[in-house]
Amino acid sequence: MRTVRFVALGDSLTEGVGDPVGDGWRGWAALLAGSLAEDAGQVEFTNLAVSGAQTRDVLERQTPAGLALRPDLVAVVIGVNDTLRCTFDIHAVAERLDQVYAAFAGQGATLLTACLPDPGAMLRLPGALARPLARRQRAVNAVVHALSDRYGAVHLHASEGAWLTDRALWSADRLHPGERGHRQLAVRSHALLMELGRATGAPPSPEPEFPSPTRSASLWWLATAGTGWVVRRCSDLLPQLLRLAADEIRHRARGTSARLDLRASAAVSEALAALSTTAGAEAQRRRTATNRTGVPGTACAAADRSAARTTAITG
Repeated sequence: MRTVRFVALGDSLTEGVGDPVGDGWRGWAALLAGSLAEDAGQVEFTNLAVSGAQTRDVLERQTPAGLALRPDLVAVVIGVNDTLRCTFDIHAVAERLDQVYAAFAGQGATLLTACLPDPGAMLRLPGALARPLARRQRAVNAVVHALSDRYGAVHLHASEGAWLTDRALWSADRLHPGERGHRQLAVRSHALLMELGRATGAPPSPEPEFPSPTRSASLWWLATAGTGWVVRRCSDLLPQLLRLAADEIRHRARGTSARLDLRASAAVSEALAALSTTAGAEAQRRRTATNRTGVPGTACAAADRSAARTTAITG
């Protein structure tokens, strides 16, 4: 049996934060790895994801290391940390993701991507603070959808649905899945890959292997490591976020909030239009030749009209 090389790129979600095993993290990608082949020993899994990573880190650090491994399957799940920075630029995010996808597609690897929920909603921030973050995450998701279509990626729709409101699936910080949530990501990813013949092993179990942390343990983690995690990633955003919130309040008072949405949509369109079409055209040709079906449209809502490669996580 041929060895399957699986490489995971991304941030704390893919690193496995929220799914502790021993002194480290496991996470959805590791759970998925064991189900890619009938014999788990035939899978070579490398997790290059690092907590706090942004698209720049994936492009400049993780991608070269991943390409050197010449993976058959590469998971690229990234973007939330970009939205939590004052330097957020959807044009830069689109350009970086395009380069990452093109590089692995050029090696013939199967891409596994996902759109993600916005952190403002998960943290239950007040509306004026949450809406600007939601707008940013929708922009990132729109780019991921469009580029997943361009490069024929296997795409997981994880930005909304019942799983977001099921408290049992999330860790104490509400930004990372707990073990049960990571297992949901692994199970749904496996289902997509199996439909395409990219996974031949038994699906991961959706049931937790370890007991859930006690409430006191969860609160202690949140008050120490969890709070530190949020502060480190949001400290440079806060002054800008307050300005964005003030702008949000002004527009709502004037009844012109739609302008902010239109402005964000226009920025996404401009970012995608600015990308070079050469690599995309080659990826489109390759995808057509192998009879792959992409994700139609560029918004997360388009996943409801997508083909079998896209699935929603319903918990």
